[in-house]
Amino acid sequence: MMRKTTMIVMGCLGILSAATDSHAEVSSVSARPVVDSGIGHYTAKTGVSGGLAIAGSETVQPIVAKIASAFRQWQPDVKIAIQGGGTDAALMGFLQGQATIRRGDANPKGHLVSGSIALLAASRPLTEKERKDFLSRYGYEVTEIPIAWDAIAVYVNRQNPIEGLTMEQLDAIFGKDRKRGFREAITTWGQIGLKDEWAQQPVHPYGQDRNSGTRGFFISHVLQDGNLRAEVREERGPASEILALSRDVLGIGYAGVGFQASTVRIVPLAERSGTGFVMPTAETTSNGTYPLSRQLYLYANKDPKAEWEPAMLEFLKFVNSQEGQNMVVKAGAYPLPADQVARNIHALTGGAISAAASEATLLATNAR
Repeated sequence: MMRKTTMIVMGCLGILSAATDSHAEVSSVSARPVVDSGIGHYTAKTGVSGGLAIAGSETVQPIVAKIASAFRQWQPDVKIAIQGGGTDAALMGFLQGQATIRRGDANPKGHLVSGSIALLAASRPLTEKERKDFLSRYGYEVTEIPIAWDAIAVYVNRQNPIEGLTMEQLDAIFGKDRKRGFREAITTWGQIGLKDEWAQQPVHPYGQDRNSGTRGFFISHVLQDGNLRAEVREERGPASEILALSRDVLGIGYAGVGFQASTVRIVPLAERSGTGFVMPTAETTSNGTYPLSRQLYLYANKDPKAEWEPAMLEFLKFVNSQEGQNMVVKAGAYPLPADQVARNIHALTGGAISAAASEATLLATNAR
């Protein structure tokens, strides 16, 4: 087996030259999207101080960390602590108002402190049950603020020449139940069109652990709430998964589009057989033509009868500004359109939408 795998790695150098078109498509994923000009700039309020704990999604963590770093240049007296671990892992602490998080601006060497999770970072929307649990506990609804568009990308080792996959094939690779109707479980690369040395080689599926919101989204949207195959090797988070795929020429996995690396590549997807393969880009993600598009969220525990905590409000305003959305882009995710930012600002201010945001909303509505 070791010798065969080595032959594949060496032989793929020739095979890859025949897959130039596929690689050209992949390079388009890296094109940096432009932040909507209808989104206003951040205007800093003076005298803001305090602390803010943000916990949750491993996918959202690097995005929030970049935003927080830029925000500190405007509000140096606001201390922000950020912790990953997964959407589902942090959700209980958010519902109960508790956290164990490292102090100080996402510094992993900071000492642990206990406090409340001010903002839950989530890579999926909360379920109806989770929203009801929150409402039952606090007597008001959770505040949901989308902060970015994202795509769940399917990654393979850079040496793998696969040109594209359908959602049915993905389900047959990862799913035990094959609810999308593919005729058989896919266990070798030859079953999905690879030839020569690849044909009899096993497919090694990788995923993320049960704390991951991305895992839940993948199960829901790809497996149609079916069961994962026992062969799926679950990693602790997306960074660990990408590292594993970098080392395993036979591997395939899923993670947010922001986790691209030179050692792996993204596989184009088709909703069904006979339709064209689509790469995740800002356009295909926001217009829904890429099959695994989603929004990323921050959730706040905000009593509608009380004022916002100044530090939290300023941070959320910054997220919904040109400066904040530029940090979203730098983190590898896709920025929000101006009309979504306008809705976010409305939720934050109780109706006081900026003139620029109002105009952007009107233009977006007329465009439809």
